[in-house]
Amino acid sequence: MKLFTTAAFAAAMLCSTSAFAADVEVVHWWTSGGEQAAVKVFADEFDKTGDHWVDGAIALGETARATIMQRALGGDPPDAAQFNPGRQYEDLIAAGLLLDLTPLAEKEGWDNFIRPDQIKAPCKIDGKWWCVPVNIHMQNWAWASVAAFKKASLDVPSTWDEYLADLPKLKDAGVIPFAVGGDGGGWQISLLANQLILAQLGAETVEKIWKDKDVALAGGPEVLKAFQTLKTLGSYADSGSPNRSWADTAALVIKGDAALQVMGDWAQGEFQVAGQKPGVDYACLLGPLVPDAKYVRTGGDIFVFFKQKDAEVERAQLSLASLMVNPRTQALFNNAKGSAPVRDDVDMSLANDCMKKAIGVLKQPGSVVPDANQWRNEAFTTAQNAIFSDLIYNAATTPEAAQAQFVDLIKNAD
Repeated sequence: MKLFTTAAFAAAMLCSTSAFAADVEVVHWWTSGGEQAAVKVFADEFDKTGDHWVDGAIALGETARATIMQRALGGDPPDAAQFNPGRQYEDLIAAGLLLDLTPLAEKEGWDNFIRPDQIKAPCKIDGKWWCVPVNIHMQNWAWASVAAFKKASLDVPSTWDEYLADLPKLKDAGVIPFAVGGDGGGWQISLLANQLILAQLGAETVEKIWKDKDVALAGGPEVLKAFQTLKTLGSYADSGSPNRSWADTAALVIKGDAALQVMGDWAQGEFQVAGQKPGVDYACLLGPLVPDAKYVRTGGDIFVFFKQKDAEVERAQLSLASLMVNPRTQALFNNAKGSAPVRDDVDMSLANDCMKKAIGVLKQPGSVVPDANQWRNEAFTTAQNAIFSDLIYNAATTPEAAQAQFVDLIKNAD
């Protein structure tokens, strides 16, 4: 009788799992080699639960976000969608289209383990949780090819002044001195410019520009120097730069064809996929190029979940949201992605030296500089990208003229 009961129970559970399995369509823009390795962690872990991850990858964040908004406002939203922390999804909250994750968050105690506050804040609005933060990306990195600098008989630089002095020597050695890509509406150039401004002003001051709209600071000499550096770097970029993706740009550094790229820590995933080792094949320079950097500019990735009519889909959505922040998934995903976990109680023993350096800085009080997306809307970001792209790619645009446009944008920002 006992054996029959056990067998019957197992059969019932099998039928139950099958009956309650649901497909969850997830739209995201992780399409590079390193990103695909990371998103596979989510998909594989979720599929183990009996539900199924339906992958909706769309290249380029701008394109993916536009598609998500069109579908959602048109009445055909995906089940889950990637955004960056900030104001990108505020219209979805206002329209009542998102699943309220507060009951799940309170049950699991997200407030107790999701950190830092700058990552938590864009998801928890007016006391309610509207999204799931899955990682902490650190934007202020430079990635340098050891082989490219050796070809020019140079050591990898540790400061901006050293690197700027190296640019002509790298060019003479037949190496692309500075690698940057301009596709995606110019966000790569904007990321670069923002890191140059951060390096000039430091963590204590820089957020006053984007958060407080300090036009005097935006029009000051430190920002002008950052714009002048951006102009110089642009003059040492290659002809393929304007339409190139960040991943293809990273590939140039990986192959030793280019010396250095300024890009967030997601670039590290490309080096990992290529089998390269930090300190041997490439250097990871936090700051970027700021010795003993004591701050990190953070961003990251979050997922929102759209209201659906099917109760089983909603159950599966909540299951996925929970899985994304559990310790095992956080460790596996962030080791693959090159980012830091949103919780500090996970096993990061597999983290390489670059990630350990970033996590060490992240633990220091006052080290976090939020991304401008937390304060400014998508229209502002688009206009800012255009200003910086024009400066780096238009020979006729001077740093002074670009700075004047930037000050005007800050002054009138929403």
